[in-house]
Amino acid sequence: MSSVKLHDKEFSKFISFEEIQVAIEKIAAEINTNYKNKKPLFVAVLNGSFMFAADLMKKITVDCEISFVKLASYHGVNSSGSVTELIGFTENVEHRDIIIIEDIVDTGLTLEKVIEIFKHKNCASLKIATLLLKPDAFKKDYAVDYVAIKIPNEFIVGYGLDYDGLGRNLKDIYKVN
Repeated sequence: MSSVKLHDKEFSKFISFEEIQVAIEKIAAEINTNYKNKKPLFVAVLNGSFMFAADLMKKITVDCEISFVKLASYHGVNSSGSVTELIGFTENVEHRDIIIIEDIVDTGLTLEKVIEIFKHKNCASLKIATLLLKPDAFKKDYAVDYVAIKIPNEFIVGYGLDYDGLGRNLKDIYKVN
């Protein structure tokens, strides 16, 4: 499909599934090298990262575990300006290497909340892996360690990302027209 309509908006294809897989393969190889003799705990931020997390985990060859946290910061196509923790994180992460899995980093507000969750838990290390990064929108001073694809500051859907609940099931990524 070259375009889709979700609710009241039209979207056109922006990044193909094949391009997404190549980008994921690249960061998975980096993670596999960097964590060769370690056992990282991946923490996927729901709901948006579920497809990215699943495909990334299929390409991770080191021993690892995965868990999830659910946060919300969007209403429609706009960031709400605040982040709500919907499902909290209860795992013991002391002395563990943690890799946060995000679908997209734009303003950095959601990721800042995730970092806050882990800040005082005595982790061995805390790294960030994201499918998409919007450098022009990112306003925070922490590092995003593994970036699959950098994109302009546009609203997108598909491959786990939604517009008011719709579009997560699209295998490609689409941008709003």
